[in-house]
Amino acid sequence: MSLLRHLPSRRSRLAVAVVVPLAAVSALTAVVTPASAAVECSVAHAAPARWQGDSNSTPCTEGVSTTTTTAPRQAAGSLPSSFRWSSSGILISPKPDATHPNVAVKDPSVVYHNGRYHVFASTYTDGYNLMYTSFADWSQASSATHHYLDRTAIGGGYKAAPQVFYFAPQRLWYLIYQTGSNASYSTNRDIANPQGWSAPKNFYADGMPKIIQDNIGDGYWVDFWNICDSAKCYLFSSDDNGHLYRSETSLSQFPNGFTNTVIAMQDADRYRLFEAANLYKIRGSGQYLLIHEAIGSDGRRWFRSWTAPAITGPWTALADTEDNPFARANNVTFPDGAWTRDISHGEVVRTNVDQTMEISPCNLRYLYQGLDPGADGEYNRLPWRLGLLTQTNSTC
Repeated sequence: MSLLRHLPSRRSRLAVAVVVPLAAVSALTAVVTPASAAVECSVAHAAPARWQGDSNSTPCTEGVSTTTTTAPRQAAGSLPSSFRWSSSGILISPKPDATHPNVAVKDPSVVYHNGRYHVFASTYTDGYNLMYTSFADWSQASSATHHYLDRTAIGGGYKAAPQVFYFAPQRLWYLIYQTGSNASYSTNRDIANPQGWSAPKNFYADGMPKIIQDNIGDGYWVDFWNICDSAKCYLFSSDDNGHLYRSETSLSQFPNGFTNTVIAMQDADRYRLFEAANLYKIRGSGQYLLIHEAIGSDGRRWFRSWTAPAITGPWTALADTEDNPFARANNVTFPDGAWTRDISHGEVVRTNVDQTMEISPCNLRYLYQGLDPGADGEYNRLPWRLGLLTQTNSTC
């Protein structure tokens, strides 16, 4: 099977032909960048035998404050150094209608609020837009109604890769998504009202920051993720070219004022740090968890992971190799049959819904996108579906 079908970004609007070597030869090292590209840190990792070269890290020294939440306490626990998961079958598939003949549903964001799961995701027909669905139990997910957000003030045109959270200081729900040339957001007083979303506004008044322009190469600016502590909010993004970026603003200024964009992490092999970053506060530990999607030596999608004492790092490898991944086909069992070999863009089911992005280290669940292993063809039209991983080796 050709590896090429998995290489372009899931949301690229043009076909891209890239060749991936069957055995990568570069480890995670500093990338040569222009003087204007302030590289904050590189992250060392435990390299599997086939990787060559030296690990190279520059520690991050910036500190941040922490925050607390009022979510109910759970049993104390910690993240393991390796993960095991069990996957559901397909839970959410496209629901085409006369004006939305969708072939894929992907890039989910999920919160549990007022007794219901609220899921936002990308859809694809001949372009990308967004959908919303809600249900009380995962057993109801496949039958739940899909609400297409191009019928709201969000409007039509290119919208993809949502992230949803409640910004407590303003008592507003935020939906963040990419619009091709910027990171955008809409707000809503009631997450359960799909018609309540406001028209899009951009985070970056001047468009793509220069440091990203200087380093993106032939990649794409994708997958925006916001997380806040008690003083600042941080907006992360990836570029399909081995870089994770971070911008910041004060909590009081959010959603305005994002600046000071830096490279938060980089890898000389673009496919080992490709896209779809999630960053969470780990309840009760004073630590943060970062996971980031990679493209494996077999061309399949999987996730690496790191921990840090602050949103700004420094990041220490947790489970970040193909032999010891955060989530990959080789550490997932499929009781109902292996319907996918890709574990791709998704989100942990959080313990709270607000901007602190807190998760419990106990019994993790991860909503993800996968697809039929035999599917082939143009990347954007691949038949992505959503399934749920449940951790089977919790330390709690």
